[in-house]
Amino acid sequence: MHAMQYEITLPADYDMGVIRKRVADKGHLLDAHPGLGLKAYLVRERGHQGSPVNQYAPFYLWRTAEGMNSFLWGPGFRGLSADFGRPAVHHWLGAGLARGSAAEAAETRAGTAGAAGTAEAAPTTATRDTVRLPEGVDPAEAVERALAELPAHPALHTAAVAVDPSRWELLTLALWHGPAPEDVPGARYQVLHLSRPELDRLPAGRHW
Repeated sequence: MHAMQYEITLPADYDMGVIRKRVADKGHLLDAHPGLGLKAYLVRERGHQGSPVNQYAPFYLWRTAEGMNSFLWGPGFRGLSADFGRPAVHHWLGAGLARGSAAEAAETRAGTAGAAGTAEAAPTTATRDTVRLPEGVDPAEAVERALAELPAHPALHTAAVAVDPSRWELLTLALWHGPAPEDVPGARYQVLHLSRPELDRLPAGRHW
């Protein structure tokens, strides 16, 4: 599993309705992208939930490197770069995945009620927390601890733990159905859309 995110910070007076329309028009294009576990279309709005900026910051979990490459070298990322300038793409090695009650409820309802049931438990908010691992800290122990500390909350949809070994940065990204719990650390985002073509093929638990 590979985790990936880029952040497009926009002017303070930017009309975020432009981003919402973009996602509404184009978000479905990755709903069946091969090799993609999930793409969460994340935004932050200045003054909302403590955000100092307007930002479009999609987050990806890739099941295969081929799927990630086909996106980065394909028309989707090329079009985004043409509209906003080419952003720096942050990349982490996936280390663990947790499935929450909200995702399980979505899968259950999808089997009985169709697409409408899936939408009822779709994530609407996200949290992202990053910490540097000091020298002397065992990365494996830090990942195990991060997975163990994920809250057993009924609103949790999916959470991923990943590491950038070039900077020894530990990332925890969690998707929530409804407001994120106040005691969960990290930046807050709104989820405008979730593409999850191969999320069910990503193994739960630690990835080694």
